[in-house]
Amino acid sequence: MALKRIGQILVDLGLIDEQQLATMLEEQATRGGELLGKVGVSLGYFTDEQLGEALAEQWGTTFVTLYDRHIPPEVARLLSEPMAQLYRVIPLALDGNRLTIASAEPQKIQIADELRTFLGYDIHVCVATEPEITKVIEKVYSSESESVESLVEDLEKDDELAAAAAAAGRDGPTDLTSVEALAESAPVRKLLNMVLLLAIRDGASDIHFEPFETEFRIRLKADGVLQEMVPPPRHLAFAITTRIKVMANLDIAERRLPQDGRIELNVGGHPVDLRVSVLPTLFGESVVMRVLDRGVVSLDLEKVGMEPAMLRKFREVIKRPNGIVLVTGPTGSGKTTTLYSALSELNEVDDKLITTEDPVEYDIDGIIQVPIDAEIGNTFAACLRAILRQDPDRILVGEIRDVETAEIAVQASLTGHMVFSTLHTNDAPSTVTRLRDMGVPPFLITATVEAILAQRLVRRICSNCREEVVPGADVLADLELTTDQTIGKKFYRGRGCEKCNRTGYKGRLGLFELLIMNDELRDLVMRNASTEDLREAARRNGMVTLRESGMEGVFSGTTTAEEVIRETILEA
Repeated sequence: MALKRIGQILVDLGLIDEQQLATMLEEQATRGGELLGKVGVSLGYFTDEQLGEALAEQWGTTFVTLYDRHIPPEVARLLSEPMAQLYRVIPLALDGNRLTIASAEPQKIQIADELRTFLGYDIHVCVATEPEITKVIEKVYSSESESVESLVEDLEKDDELAAAAAAAGRDGPTDLTSVEALAESAPVRKLLNMVLLLAIRDGASDIHFEPFETEFRIRLKADGVLQEMVPPPRHLAFAITTRIKVMANLDIAERRLPQDGRIELNVGGHPVDLRVSVLPTLFGESVVMRVLDRGVVSLDLEKVGMEPAMLRKFREVIKRPNGIVLVTGPTGSGKTTTLYSALSELNEVDDKLITTEDPVEYDIDGIIQVPIDAEIGNTFAACLRAILRQDPDRILVGEIRDVETAEIAVQASLTGHMVFSTLHTNDAPSTVTRLRDMGVPPFLITATVEAILAQRLVRRICSNCREEVVPGADVLADLELTTDQTIGKKFYRGRGCEKCNRTGYKGRLGLFELLIMNDELRDLVMRNASTEDLREAARRNGMVTLRESGMEGVFSGTTTAEEVIRETILEA
């Protein structure tokens, strides 16, 4: 049965009349889609409590007041503070396997689904007001102040859990029933849920679970740097890795072979993909989870971070009818995001775009995306051959790993296709040398390669705690700058604050080096010129190097000299 509209319910309850409803709808249109009930509250037509009662009637549930309600501590602890803050809910009661929660937004039905996935309970939603939920979260969780640290302390005192973990983790025949029970236990679920939520909240790109002889380490990679969390008890390593394997649908009985899997979650209303890699080690299984937060990725060339002049040149190149555009850099330097952003811009109805990737990271409407599976023979080269029979205009090859893939990419370019791909090289000029070393003849490189973009990611100084700093002599030496050359220049750093977790950095900034092929460079390639000769010619033709791009960021106050030194090399 269709739900009654909240505006009509408010009229039926006598809280507003038809004229006031019309006024609310007009005001909502000017506020960019703000919820109608909140518009009415802000206009003073009714209170938060009256809106809550109307929402409860709309969704067939009950309205509860929280200011005088006692919430048992054991029920409150079922949700960690990050989870309560993220979903804006309060746990009220646990009856068997049914957990009752209070929410100010019952229309967000995905909240119940996500909490069911995280907690393992059936979820029943009641309605409460937003101000009351905010107050209760502060009251309940400020006294508890639950964190990973306090949760780890509780786990260390849990002798029953330690005994169960020790029994399940022994070598020999695996009792799958006891292993599954351990992985599904509330403390293990709760710790893992908190780690996942903190990682997603802090924008981490990877989560590392690492077993050693005497400790079990958890580290988050945020802004390209690993940061260690409070380590959980060593005996829980097996339980936590097993819980991850259950979530990723992997074989929990297999502990001797590497396994790869995937976990799909919805967190805070947007989808998150976790790519799971399990690797057997001397002291247990090491697990790394790559976090792909589809809700925050922005596939827009304007937001990649190139200087306007460079962006204009790059756009001209990617719109050419045929040729090869290569993006190069180490793993995690943002190559895929740059290429996806270029494809999103080129994604028009009159062009056919096909990608082949290992794995497919982001789903883009209108683009055919093919996952690589080398185990069954679906390699980049095999896939690329098939793609050419699909009448594409533009092709993305995830990575050129061998001469076979390189040769097919070259042939695709020569037959009228625009090919985008990535390589692992230090900078743009050395990419030409890498292609030659792979066995691609120089005349084919000159005939097909249109541009090479090298890129790096450096950490951005936190804007909340940025301060001016005098660089040390060692920093100036690494930058090959004299004191005279820094006159009139300012250097900055982040002091460290709550907003940046005391690191001094928040977010990342791209450094770019764009080499566009011209007649002079093609002539040098044909004559097998060295990387240094190619670099000098490219700079004469206007190429800004990675180090120069980094120094612009240093002097503009967006990154530090230490970050630029770490991520770039001085050109010979």
